[in-house]
This record gives sequence, structure tokens and C-alpha cells, in this order.
Amino acid sequence: MQSQLNKTALKAQSLADPSDTLFQVMKLAEHCLSTSSSDSPRNEIEWLMMDLFSCSRSDLHLNRNHRMEKRKLGILSSWVERRATGEPLQYITQRTEFFGLPIQLNRQVMIPRPETEKLVEVAINHARRIRAATIVDVGTGSGCIAIAIAKELPEVHLLALDCNEDALELAGRNALSNGVADRIVFERSDILTQDIPNSCDLLVSNPPYIPIDEMDGLPEDIREFEPTDALTDGHDGLEFYRRLCAMARRWVVSGGFMVLETGRGEHPEKVRHLFANAGFITTATHQDYNGDDRVISIQVTE
Repeated sequence: MQSQLNKTALKAQSLADPSDTLFQVMKLAEHCLSTSSSDSPRNEIEWLMMDLFSCSRSDLHLNRNHRMEKRKLGILSSWVERRATGEPLQYITQRTEFFGLPIQLNRQVMIPRPETEKLVEVAINHARRIRAATIVDVGTGSGCIAIAIAKELPEVHLLALDCNEDALELAGRNALSNGVADRIVFERSDILTQDIPNSCDLLVSNPPYIPIDEMDGLPEDIREFEPTDALTDGHDGLEFYRRLCAMARRWVVSGGFMVLETGRGEHPEKVRHLFANAGFITTATHQDYNGDDRVISIQVTE
């Protein structure tokens, strides 16, 4: 096997040896990523190869002695080079899974996190309890939150808002591929300056909440590759919550709920106090799967 590696990237020609088996290519690629910032090079290469071949991990290893065609070798080489620079796997393959659903991605939208599934769970529980008919998703991004809710609540109609036209186009494609496009309206809107046309039974949002002075401390793969305006409000991480608090009684019917994701540390308590000081009595904080307070639900009353 004559393939050559350098310390940061796997060149296309290094994988083009026709005598290389799938397993040999996997080991080469794994070695390449082990010299970069990857924490789990084996798992990451398996992720990329499973996506490339549209197969399971077991199928990948059952076919370990098969040869790779040159075209796929070239694609894998490009992907490994990109991963070696720190680019997230989800942007490389342009897809991920959220709430058990396939979601297409690009760098116009934030990568959905497992913690945000808790936001969806809380929103669904509230929606069922109050028999919500209309839900608004503020800052929809890839559309994953609205789509997950729509799949679980077939009687509900949703309005999904975002200020990024490219994100809305992607979200629309995701809704179509998941079979819920007929019940979600995607609309361009900047809720910091614009109104929501009609009040809803429930409003859900994962707004930008990272304070601008904490951006430099984020992991490099987040800071360098994910859209900045989806991460931070450019201020103290509370701008969107102030706006939602100010408009809650106008945007959500009495007896309805706002369900909001928050940051870590003191951020949930700051958001809770913001709403409490505005006279919202019924608030609850929910923990994510790691035991961190990450979701706040606020009941809107007159």
C-alpha cells in the first residue's frame, strides 16, 4: 500500500490506490484525523463512510475487504481534509438527525443539538395539555423544532419565522422531506423589530443567547463554522428574551405558553427573573438530558 499521509489532511491521491480495501482506507483516514484536533477519529471516519455508502456501521465492517471506487475515494478524501480543519461532520455530510427525523443542513443554520430535543418535548406536552391549534417557532433555522412538533401533533398548524431567507428555504425542504410541509408556513421576519401577524396558543424558540463577550471561549468548531447571528445577539444574551417578554401578551393568547431554550450557568435564572419582574407568575424550569437547566416555560395571562 503506497498511500502517503501528511499531518493535517488526506489528499485524494493518497486514497486512490486500487489495492486498498475499505478497511485499509478507513485506517488511513483514521490516522490522518488522529493528527488533527479530532477527539474520536475512528467514530468520525465511520460516520463519514456510513453516510458516503448509505449503510449501517455493521454493514461497513461486514464489507471491510471490498474495494472503494475512485469517485468515492475522492469524496472521502475531501471530507477528511475538511474535518481535519475542524469543520463539523454535520456540515460536511449536510445532514443530521433530530428527534429521530432526518434534517438537511448547511452553514446558514445552526447544527441542532440533542439538548434542544428537551425544548420540543416540553412544547409538545404543553400543547397537548392546552389543546393548542396554532404554534409559532421563532428563529426556526433548519426547521427542526417546528418539524418535530408537527410530526408529533398532526392537528396543529405552525408558523416558523426566521430573518434568513436561505435558512427558510432549507427549512421548507426539510418540512417537505418529512411530510409536514402542508402544516408549516415559513415566513421571513425579524422579531426584534417586526410583529407576529396573529396571536398563537404556544410560542417556542431557541434564540441566540450567548453573550458577545463569551464568543471567544466557544469551541473552535462552533465559533469558526456555525452562523454567528444564530449564536449570539451581539449583546448580553438576553435581547431576544426581553423582546419576547415585552410582546408575550400580544403574541400568545391568555392561558397559552412560551417555551424557551436558555444557556447554561446563570442564564436560565436571568431569563426567569426577566419574566417574573414583568408579572408572569407561572414559570417552570426544565432540565435537559445532562441535568442542566435549559428550558423555561412561561404561562401567559392577562
